[in-house]
Amino acid sequence: MSPGPAVTADELATLVLLRRARDLIDREYAEPLDVPTIAAKAFMSPAHFSRKFREAYGESPYSYLMTRRIERAAALLRAGVSVTDACMAVGATSLGSFSSRFTEIMGETPSSYKSRDHSAIEAMPPCFARNTTRPTRNGPASLNGPAGKPSRIEEAPAPPQA
Repeated sequence: MSPGPAVTADELATLVLLRRARDLIDREYAEPLDVPTIAAKAFMSPAHFSRKFREAYGESPYSYLMTRRIERAAALLRAGVSVTDACMAVGATSLGSFSSRFTEIMGETPSSYKSRDHSAIEAMPPCFARNTTRPTRNGPASLNGPAGKPSRIEEAPAPPQA
């Protein structure tokens, strides 16, 4: 097995700046962030930053920000916070846009997500719960996925019976 192509010093420096920008999004998701602001923190033009971010992480910076906001909102909804309060707490400025994006990413409306039983998730160790509930662009990653959409756990084959 031969090693892959070597990473140049410039590519490594760009990856460091992109990681810092992603960490900024993770840390300040509830703040009014936009691509030009994040790009400035990475010392790049917005267009160059967006291209490099998508190349490195597989989605645009704005898409990543919204996914993180929805992830945090889902945790608040599981804790019993109202949809409006969760929307405002994660930095969304429009309840309609928030609900549309939540539905797009999680596969169900915020209200229906909040009303579901989340006891299985609450019983999991936090590291498993975080991985299980992390939103994906291909639909919900939740243990209790909406009817008709199997979760990753439900897709796993059953173990053989002894």
